[in-house]
Amino acid sequence: MADTIIPNISLALYRYLCYNIVGTEEHVKTIRLMNTVRDNFSSSKIYTFITSGSYGEGLEMRGSDLDVMLVIKYIKVNADKQPDFDTSITYLSMDTDDVKPGFTQLRLEYSRRQVDLECCGEHNGKHYFSSALYKGKSFLLFGDKGKQIHGPCITDEKGDFDFALSLHCKTWISSAVNWITRSGSSWPSHQVTQSIINHGVLFVPIGVPGSPKEDLEWRVSFSVAEKLLINTFTHTQLMCYALLKIILKDVIANDSECKDLLCSYFLKTIIFWISEELPSSVWKPANLIHCFMRCFNRLIYCVEYSVCLHYFIPENNMFENKIEGRARDVLLNKLNTLYSYGWRCILFSDQISNFAVSMWNFPIDPFTLYVNDVKNIVQSSNFFFANGFLESYAELDILNTGLLHNIWCHHFSLKQLYAYYISHRCSNLGQRVPLDGAIINNKYQYKQYKSCLSTLLTNVYHDAVSGWLMVASLFYKTKQYRKALHIIRYSISKCTPDKLFFGMSLSDIHFQSIKLLSFNKKSVGYLFKILFVDHIQLKVNSTLTPDELLMEGRNQMYFIPSTAYAYFLSILCHYHLNNVRQCQDSIKGLKLVIGERYLMSDVKSTADAYTLLGIALQLFGDTESARQAFLQSLEIYPDESYNSAARRLV
Repeated sequence: MADTIIPNISLALYRYLCYNIVGTEEHVKTIRLMNTVRDNFSSSKIYTFITSGSYGEGLEMRGSDLDVMLVIKYIKVNADKQPDFDTSITYLSMDTDDVKPGFTQLRLEYSRRQVDLECCGEHNGKHYFSSALYKGKSFLLFGDKGKQIHGPCITDEKGDFDFALSLHCKTWISSAVNWITRSGSSWPSHQVTQSIINHGVLFVPIGVPGSPKEDLEWRVSFSVAEKLLINTFTHTQLMCYALLKIILKDVIANDSECKDLLCSYFLKTIIFWISEELPSSVWKPANLIHCFMRCFNRLIYCVEYSVCLHYFIPENNMFENKIEGRARDVLLNKLNTLYSYGWRCILFSDQISNFAVSMWNFPIDPFTLYVNDVKNIVQSSNFFFANGFLESYAELDILNTGLLHNIWCHHFSLKQLYAYYISHRCSNLGQRVPLDGAIINNKYQYKQYKSCLSTLLTNVYHDAVSGWLMVASLFYKTKQYRKALHIIRYSISKCTPDKLFFGMSLSDIHFQSIKLLSFNKKSVGYLFKILFVDHIQLKVNSTLTPDELLMEGRNQMYFIPSTAYAYFLSILCHYHLNNVRQCQDSIKGLKLVIGERYLMSDVKSTADAYTLLGIALQLFGDTESARQAFLQSLEIYPDESYNSAARRLV
């Protein structure tokens, strides 16, 4: 009887996880594709951008932050001898003498960069690149406001993202050479193994805690290799990893004595080891519970014997000096108690507590799963933050031949993602083109104007609403008010109830729109273009920011709901054309979208819309109504660091 019951429960649990937590296999692939394309666009001549952590692997869990690795290109680490030489590069070499396995010191070989020389410390007459000093310098890149050091990373005050500035060694290191031939199984494949070797390894700025040379040590990171390995996982393997993370975060970590003993990296390591032992055919939905319990049992074994060997460098026991003594006994007792419940131990998590086998015994139709995947992307804070970093830190060369080759050599859906991100980036690029208020006074100004217009027209591809509004901003800044109004009216007509924006809940109208797209098998890139409405993002020192938004002594970034910005820009155009009645109509329209919070994603959006209303009312001399609008903005979002309403009240 059990031979049929457990597989049935496994299938039901697999469907539950697909629908409620992990998403479908197609959804995971989509996240990975978007990460890959966005990383390509985010990278520059200075650094390579790598979305890492669970989200980088295609797995977005509740409460997880966004992990990003910035690999500095002008610093090279060599495992052995110098393969080349470039005077603009800082060269370091590995020194693993008297260092714990999995860590290294990086000895300075050559540098002409003063900032790199200042990151060096002396030990036994040699100069080493200091992980502590280098991490401190990282604040210069991100700014120290609200930032703090978290392990090897720089994190924001809310804990939404972690940045790790990393160094790269192109060759495979000797301490991990045995991994190449260790496994006699078919996993990982020779092709994957070769890709991992060809990439080499990374180094992140953190030493062995308590080591006398801790500030001079760096941890060897195999994050790219691990990403490539997880990309080979079946969806069942990924589900096992998700279940282990859920048990850790929702159950084990709730015990104050166990909270900081385990981390997701240990769980990932255990799955890697077991993946070598089991053939790929075992990792299938009907075996989900069997595979999960095997992984859980291995975790108990590791804790019992205080041994968790690093997957690539087994000489590194990650439980050494960590899982031992009373802490080990408490954790082991907790794990054994959970294991005694069998697969039902997962029900202690509130994410799975409502799982009922009978409800998930039947397959879910593909359309429902597709809509659910779309909802997960729409409500993904990690995707939202990642897109924001794309705009903030990258320089894009659209004519880059390597980039164009990537675009045209991939399948259609990937081409559309590349096109989406090119368009997304063009908003930022267009705002950097210098403009001079009045249009086309000379050949240079006309050339700059045409360049900006061409870039902004490319920006239209990813979103017809915010894209066209940026074009309208160009016309407004160059005093072409009637052209701007024509485009604004078109943009407003596109703000239909079926549009999506990040963070929203899907309505019946959205379900119907997505249903039509799913039947036509439209890609995610196409879905973004047709249904998504982005906010207007006016960058610091943007040449497209309306003068009325600028404040003396401050040129800040603005993140404004498209609906509110459309009516605000309409008010400004009519004001300059002396169209009093049309101004009043536009003010009514702005009040209406604010009242309905139409296509506004959060309280910050609503607060910004009230600020725009206050500025518009000030133009008409209605100071009391303007004051009320600014006060309303502050009441909704009182953080004066990000809300200019307080300064406008003065």
